[in-house]
Amino acid sequence: MSASLRSNRAIGAIPAMAAAALLAVSLAWAAPASARTPPAMAAKAEQADFIVVDKSARRMQLLRGGKVLKSYAILLGDAPTGHKRQQGDERTPEGEYRISGRNQNSRFHLSLRVSYPNAADRKQAQARGVDPGGDIMIHGGTPPGYRRDWTDGCVAVTDREIEDIWSRVPTGTPIRIDP
Repeated sequence: MSASLRSNRAIGAIPAMAAAALLAVSLAWAAPASARTPPAMAAKAEQADFIVVDKSARRMQLLRGGKVLKSYAILLGDAPTGHKRQQGDERTPEGEYRISGRNQNSRFHLSLRVSYPNAADRKQAQARGVDPGGDIMIHGGTPPGYRRDWTDGCVAVTDREIEDIWSRVPTGTPIRIDP
């Protein structure tokens, strides 16, 4: 086989190798979320006993015994000003809630469910004749360095940050979301 024929075959193999690599990366990225193993819980001394979200400052703090354990930059719903009033308004609720569940199969990497709506939220929505909405989460999915509100009312952080938060926030942790 001539050197030029071998060279042409090698060059022809490059697109095939690139396609195979792209397919492998795509399949790994698209692996079912259930294939992920969530992070283990941190030591008790590193777990939060209270969460404060400051919407106007775009910060979330995990506290233990009144002291800040960790602080994160956050992004909110597309309509971040004001308390969530109804399904679809894209506002992040304000008030006192709890972390009521954990989803390791979230389409946003990992998520912690916020117990919105509470009794007061349901009462206000009923008085207005609207659905208060729900499915408010703290979740990943924000690309590193991205700084524009993008959720439908959730609190968003990067995937790396939600892994840290997941390990530090037990189900039942109180959360206060301030304007």
